[in-house]
Amino acid sequence: MAKTQLNVRVDEATAEAARQRALQRGMSVNRYIEELVRQDAGEVGRTFVEAASDFMRQYESVFAEEFGDAEREGKR
Repeated sequence: MAKTQLNVRVDEATAEAARQRALQRGMSVNRYIEELVRQDAGEVGRTFVEAASDFMRQYESVFAEEFGDAEREGKR
């Protein structure tokens, strides 16, 4: 995958924290930041799936009433 350079400005304390955390994990600051972004992006996906699952649980009876019970009818 092609790499794109991204420049960000952070205060010195944040920069030092990133350096230290990356060092503790044995990786570059660049890779550390990439991993943080990937994890955050993945979290959004999990949050969406959890919210959709909650929605389906809450409204399961409404869907069953409207569209019939697929379990009983052989899973249309």
